[in-house]
Amino acid sequence: MPRGRSGNLFRAASEKEARNAPLAERMRPLTLDEIAGQKHILGPNTLLREAIETDQVPSIILWGPPGSGKTTLARVIARATKAELVALSAVDSGIKDIRETVAQARDLLDEQRKRTLLFIDEIHRFNKAQQDALLPHVEKGIVTLIGATTENPSFEVNSALLSRCRVFALRPLEEADLRDLMLRAASDAERGLGGDGVRPGEAFLDHVARHSGGDARRALNALEVAAARAKAEKRTELTEKDAEEALQQKTLLYDKSGDAHYDTISAFIKSLRGSDPDAAVYYLVRMLESGEEPRFLLRRMVIFASEDVGNADPRALSVAVDAL
Repeated sequence: MPRGRSGNLFRAASEKEARNAPLAERMRPLTLDEIAGQKHILGPNTLLREAIETDQVPSIILWGPPGSGKTTLARVIARATKAELVALSAVDSGIKDIRETVAQARDLLDEQRKRTLLFIDEIHRFNKAQQDALLPHVEKGIVTLIGATTENPSFEVNSALLSRCRVFALRPLEEADLRDLMLRAASDAERGLGGDGVRPGEAFLDHVARHSGGDARRALNALEVAAARAKAEKRTELTEKDAEEALQQKTLLYDKSGDAHYDTISAFIKSLRGSDPDAAVYYLVRMLESGEEPRFLLRRMVIFASEDVGNADPRALSVAVDAL
């Protein structure tokens, strides 16, 4: 039953988390004040914060990169609300699950005058038919939808459903936010690593914060791995070398066909137009390091040589074609 899944998805929000859960899971914030970053939507007097504090949360879509706090924020809302919470994952749920959830929500509303919050993780994985199945029930207020997605909802969520939700964009965390998270995790004896006798040094904090790509989960995973190794070696301080080995390489925010893909190729072309070789090489290497298909980049360079350079330098097209 859909209602039963809420216990699985939100179990880590309990204060009785299992000690064998990953550090990033154990350290999930339990209140709004514990959430790192996102002041643009959760700061004082912001719409979403006031809606949460007054238990008047509308249907919303939380859009942001991995590790920015989408599921965490949904869990905080779940703890703060008086409504019944049902959680589904778009990966393994279908129209049948939606119908069962709506039937339960309608009964709850009729019998107890109690609202139902329906949290759907990875909502962009729902196809059009599944999203359409949600629409009338969100419109009538039978369920209040909280969707989480890493993809641009303008492209991945039906326009009819999107028009009935408020979209809140979560940003990658700043380096200062990541440092605070790691320090909190290192000192928290109940949920974190406070009882392990290991503390992160300044060089460790700086390196991890700089190379985590704004991803809180990645930063905390690196801290956990490094702390376990240091503890095994009977060391008490984490160094920059520990950070390098825990992270291996910097994570670049990129995708195959989403905003990051088009934003980066656009910046590359504009750098060429502006005769800025350093910027052009930077964006080119960034795309290649992120796994972009080289032939796609070469085709764009051929187009640039033909349309932007043109007769100003006829050799440009020949050079670009030779690269193919």
